[in-house]
Amino acid sequence: MSDVKNSEILFIYGAKLCNPNGDPDEENKPRMDPRTNINLVSDLRLKRYFRDYIIKKFGEKYVWVTTVEGKNVTSDERGEKLREQLTDDKTVKLSKEKGKRGDTDWVTTVPKLCIDARMFGATIAIRAKGKEKGASANFTGPVQFSWGYSLHPVEIVESSTITSIFVGREAREEEERYGTMGRDWRVYYSLIAFYGIVSGMRALDTRLTETDAKILDNALWDALKLGATTRSKIGQEPHLYLRVEYKDKETLIGDLRYYIDGEWEKQVRGIADIKLGYSRFLEKLKELENRIEKVYIMESGEISWIEKKKLTEALEETEELKGIVVKLPHEGDFLNEQNLIISD
Repeated sequence: MSDVKNSEILFIYGAKLCNPNGDPDEENKPRMDPRTNINLVSDLRLKRYFRDYIIKKFGEKYVWVTTVEGKNVTSDERGEKLREQLTDDKTVKLSKEKGKRGDTDWVTTVPKLCIDARMFGATIAIRAKGKEKGASANFTGPVQFSWGYSLHPVEIVESSTITSIFVGREAREEEERYGTMGRDWRVYYSLIAFYGIVSGMRALDTRLTETDAKILDNALWDALKLGATTRSKIGQEPHLYLRVEYKDKETLIGDLRYYIDGEWEKQVRGIADIKLGYSRFLEKLKELENRIEKVYIMESGEISWIEKKKLTEALEETEELKGIVVKLPHEGDFLNEQNLIISD
């Protein structure tokens, strides 16, 4: 049984002269609320950074939502590859659970081998083949993020047209060939905040562990920093990761972004043009002091706070929180292949 309790996460990062999350229905423009000019980023984009980070370090076999040998595949094909892994991997025993989650043992074993399924959940559908029965399962992940949004209005850089000398389409006549053209959309600067939760109750379904939660603490910061290195994504930097861990599986404050205040210049071009405030957030934590187990935090030195003191320092000096504030990253080698799977 999982001993994971409820947690809430606040993750803030900056994006300068890049495209944090393009909208394919709008020429890949940065996702925006047109009425407020608030920049939006989907939770899938954030989860992709985490998955790609694990893949780069350890390969595809520990991630369910991934390519197979670099190719996009169906759920069936991903499942076949996983079955091969399970056949060879004697450290992972097949689950005996059957019924509504499928008639094939390996399907219910996916969260044990794939850390993204254990965290974010997974939908698995394998079609019947010959005499073999199909299988299906749906796991709701205990770790979920809402869509991220900028803490201030954001301006989009006027797009320039980009061209390629390589052929994009070809006419009947061999000599009539054309290069491709597109638009290069970026934001000047966006300070983006995500709110996430770790559900202690849902952790029971996927067998999420405390070690998994610590892997998330340590990895998400680096996943963004190292993953946002493509032409359209370079320019993103993490500034604050905070996880409030409770003593039970019932306590939740709600969206932590609500308790963060902000001031900014008329034209925001970098993090120096923004000040954040944490006074209301600190007061909320003090109200719940008897329910809080730990407060984990990693903070860059670039955030300007209205209170003129780093949030880490303020937390450590708060009497009600003495002894429960933990600076990240966690000590020890949590992110290793042994911890990426659950062995019976």
